[in-house]
Amino acid sequence: MEKINKVLLLGSGALKIGQAGEFDYSGSQALKALKEENIKTVLINPNIATVQTSQGVADTVYFLPVKTNFVERIIEKEHPDGILLSFGGQTALNCGVELYQKGVLDKYGVRVLGTSVQAIMDTEDRDLFVRRLNEIGVKTIKSHACCTVDEVREAALELGFPVILRAAYALGGLGSGFCDNEEELQIQAEEAFSFSPQVLVEKSLRGWKEIEYEVVRDRYDNCITVCNMENLDPLGIHTGESIVVAPSQTLSNAEYHKLRALSIQIIRHIGIVGECNVQYALDPQSEDYRVIEVNARLSRSSALASKATGYPLAFVAAKLGLGYGLFELKNSVTKTTSAFFEPALDYVVCKIPHWDLTKFHGVSHQLGSSMKSVGEVMAIGRTFEESLQKGLRMIGQGMHGFVENKEFHVDDIKDEMLHATDNRIFVISKAMQIGYTIKQIHELTKIDCWFLQKLKHIIDIDKQLHKYSYISEMMTFMEPSELMESLEEPAFLELFYKAKMYGFSDFQIGRALGLENHMTMEEAILKVRKWRKQLGILPVVNLIDTLAAEYPAQTNYQYLSYL
Repeated sequence: MEKINKVLLLGSGALKIGQAGEFDYSGSQALKALKEENIKTVLINPNIATVQTSQGVADTVYFLPVKTNFVERIIEKEHPDGILLSFGGQTALNCGVELYQKGVLDKYGVRVLGTSVQAIMDTEDRDLFVRRLNEIGVKTIKSHACCTVDEVREAALELGFPVILRAAYALGGLGSGFCDNEEELQIQAEEAFSFSPQVLVEKSLRGWKEIEYEVVRDRYDNCITVCNMENLDPLGIHTGESIVVAPSQTLSNAEYHKLRALSIQIIRHIGIVGECNVQYALDPQSEDYRVIEVNARLSRSSALASKATGYPLAFVAAKLGLGYGLFELKNSVTKTTSAFFEPALDYVVCKIPHWDLTKFHGVSHQLGSSMKSVGEVMAIGRTFEESLQKGLRMIGQGMHGFVENKEFHVDDIKDEMLHATDNRIFVISKAMQIGYTIKQIHELTKIDCWFLQKLKHIIDIDKQLHKYSYISEMMTFMEPSELMESLEEPAFLELFYKAKMYGFSDFQIGRALGLENHMTMEEAILKVRKWRKQLGILPVVNLIDTLAAEYPAQTNYQYLSYL
């Protein structure tokens, strides 16, 4: 490896909707990796409210806009040996491409570390991207790159409505949207051109599954897929607006390995060094697919994948940019495994977006291909149901999970499911409670039936708990052991355990049992918690044996033993 003494890292610029704190995470990890190699670091980022701009993270910090004229003056002053472009999101990537095209990097002899600028342009310019993937026979969405509104109109007529418009070189789906007719096309095209000189007109595949793979490659052509993720919502809703599940839950073994192999083939052909994100549209009725896009940089999905798997993607990507091979690096989280090992998840991770749309007057609550969420939470559980319910409690909307929330009013439940809003998951809960079938909800939302069956499972457990509401008064004065012996239906203990296993909080159980009719909700929560502990229903696997030994008649041991 050629000796590198000083590196310039481009930050993400000002944080805004569509570009949030995930790039602070990526940049901080990269700076940490460089410091470990005793390389001096220069950071340009105007945001003072980030970790990477804190004292001691970078050697020198410039609180200036990530613009070519400012970056050139910093290069002239600092004389860095290399520059990192892929840790500051789309802002840094666009700036790096402009610096390369203007000859600034060549002028001052600054090396681009990691993925080359040509590879970045191959993924960002739609014409180049489609041409490059056609070289290896990989399918992309049929599209046209346009530079005027007239070209957009001609392309849409050739492809046939509905179409989707995407602004090239834009972050968070900025300026993108679906168009079903020429009137919508005109409005969307004008908006898209306000963000980018190139607009992509693509045939709509709304309703297909959206799948992502996080892939890592070193300069020796070694590749691994760190994490694959699946959107709960089908194509048509931006990844940042959708609940995302890792690892994917509805893919067959053949589908999973087909897309994994394609991801590695793509990253090798384009020549990415470091980390990238490959997004697919997958036909739910067949194994047909299309590549939506490749992000040749760290992204919001990369930050999620890092935390979900324990694989420090940004840290490893920075080291690979310096010339290391995957086989030469240790996983800095585990300290023992090689960075060449793919993580194996025996748990389920749910990412749930958070919106603040009520703060903005006149903003539509409908979700689409342009991102409106301002943050997200990540929950981990042994089952999808547990993970989802944990996440819904964390998003700050005053909800307690998928069920047992405050009364939720919906004007037109069918329309709310047909046109997704920020309350879609709770609309589905309402629909299931009033009798909508899984088939009916699937036809309206195009959400995979596997996910809907799991959501229905939560509803079913809740209904079973309600059947035991007659014991709520007895719970106020009887000890658990006394009540268990007196119950005509001893399956209550199993149901109690099942509810906890699938993510029900003590609050939800207390409300479902009707305890708030006899005490305050705070007292009900403490009562459920006390009961749970006395019955041995705790998140520790080896307590199952104790539970079965103490209550053999009431415990379906065969059912519980697999937990």
